[in-house]
Amino acid sequence: MDFDIEKIIYTTAVWALPVLFAITLHEVAHGWVASKLGDSTAKMLGRLSLNPIKHIDPIGTIVVPLVMVLVSGFAFGWAKPVPVNMNNLNNPRKDMAIVAMAGPLANVAMAIFWVIFLKLVSITVSDLNIAKGLMAMGQAGIIINLVLFVFNLFPIPPLDGSKVLSGFLPRSAALMMDKIEPYGFFIVVGLLYFGILGTVMNPIISFFMNTLNSLFF
Repeated sequence: MDFDIEKIIYTTAVWALPVLFAITLHEVAHGWVASKLGDSTAKMLGRLSLNPIKHIDPIGTIVVPLVMVLVSGFAFGWAKPVPVNMNNLNNPRKDMAIVAMAGPLANVAMAIFWVIFLKLVSITVSDLNIAKGLMAMGQAGIIINLVLFVFNLFPIPPLDGSKVLSGFLPRSAALMMDKIEPYGFFIVVGLLYFGILGTVMNPIISFFMNTLNSLFF
């Protein structure tokens, strides 16, 4: 496989900041909402920090995004999950659903931030080379945050969507979903391998992308 070093450096520079902040703020949102609902575990462990180093998972934050950039020019990754002690929450099942939803909603907020960033760059930066790099970064920020938003809302344990759904299911159904969690990773990998996740996610991501563009451009 031929590697264009300049292209790799450029792509890494474009994606690094959006990916780091997307996964960092996603996790901080979980911990912050949990602290407001009665569980201070993440706060006590220093995980409510915006310092990406606090949230880095060696595989998910470094190895996987780097390999994806080299192979596809697209970056995807995950941070070290913020610990939440469900038993400390005021209303464990319902509050856990709110905590779970906080991460994807943080990604929506960041996608909006990057859309506004693009708009500001387009009207304030006159140097074409600088504008091109910043625009690429903004587009990367929109994409990674919308991907994380949609992906995490799939109701497959341990993704956030399963915890959101569990908060509204009868207890017996929620317990059955909990039993699936040890196999969730393999289910997700299988859905990715057979292209099912991509088939479902792509039109949803495109819808949100078009909606954001229509609101700000």
